[in-house]
Amino acid sequence: MSDFYEILGVEKNATKDEIKSAFRKKARQWHPDVNKAPDAEEKFKELGKAYETLMDDNKRATYDRYGEDGLKDAGFNTSGPFDGGFGDLNDIFESFFGGFGFSERATNPNSPQNGADLRLNLQIEFEEAVFGVKKEVKISHLETCDECNGTGAKKGTKPEPCSTCGGTGRVQQVTQTPLGNFRQITTCPKCNGTGKINVNPCPKCHGDGRLEVERTLHINIPAGVNNGSRIGLAQEGNCGKNGGRTGDLIVVIYVKEHAKFKRDGFDIYSTIDISFPQAALGDTIEVDTLDGKQELVIPAGVEQDKILQLKGAGVPHLGNSSKRGNHNFIVKIKTPQNLTPEEKQLYKKLFEINCNKKPSSKFIDKMKNVLHN
Repeated sequence: MSDFYEILGVEKNATKDEIKSAFRKKARQWHPDVNKAPDAEEKFKELGKAYETLMDDNKRATYDRYGEDGLKDAGFNTSGPFDGGFGDLNDIFESFFGGFGFSERATNPNSPQNGADLRLNLQIEFEEAVFGVKKEVKISHLETCDECNGTGAKKGTKPEPCSTCGGTGRVQQVTQTPLGNFRQITTCPKCNGTGKINVNPCPKCHGDGRLEVERTLHINIPAGVNNGSRIGLAQEGNCGKNGGRTGDLIVVIYVKEHAKFKRDGFDIYSTIDISFPQAALGDTIEVDTLDGKQELVIPAGVEQDKILQLKGAGVPHLGNSSKRGNHNFIVKIKTPQNLTPEEKQLYKKLFEINCNKKPSSKFIDKMKNVLHN
């Protein structure tokens, strides 16, 4: 069972001011917006539970005497202030603990805000992925308004301080709780936390400071890209606010299938059909490759599904187009159909030589069927 005093790092006779001070220090340390450790959120919840218990005289007395189980037996809620749906940690930090200036800095809308990255799905042909291509595309993204230079105010005017929050971007209210009065600081609803109001908004961007603009881009797609490859174009996404960085454009490549070729990494696979005589005696045939027609040697005695290879006829390696994979040809031996009488005699003779006997009547009938069809 956890020790609330140990969690906060205070002695058992600590005053409320000491408990509050200790909590502020620990909360800053374990706030999940700052601490990216996997257990930061859980630690932050534990701090809230310990703080809530020790700041309440009745709960503290019960805890000191009977521990956390005693709180449950006495009917106190021991889930802590953060366990009912954690929500926005910054808002909880502000509303329960008065902000202490931490969340104001973390969520200040006047601080630089980076623009969002954009994604573009681009489909290309199989050969374009293999050898590379230059594509022209159109995108729409947000750019800083050239009329007001991003201020959102009409040219010749300036934003004025918000009358509701006095230009601070925050409004404050005091909430009475069983633990006492707590100061709650929230974002000003009128200015959305900026502390400024555009009395005369820019007519071009309507006060936003940014405009949606269509642009034409030329994208160089390198040789060797594959399905799902990503290409990043720096600062072609949405522009930022208050001097924030412009986002990037992420181009995701989708490659169309090829009618004959299949790709596996940097290797290409396709099938070739050869006859029984070619399989038995060997041959040199013309095959389709990524580079056009090429000659492929069929070795004598090749078997079904044997893979024959043309080295260096595959896909160029990304970043090193002089290095390429291989083209692999899967051998398929075709059974002869519609034999001529002369071919039939030759196959019968071959059968007699190989099997040292004459073809059976079933074999002859089968050959007749082949001839008659």
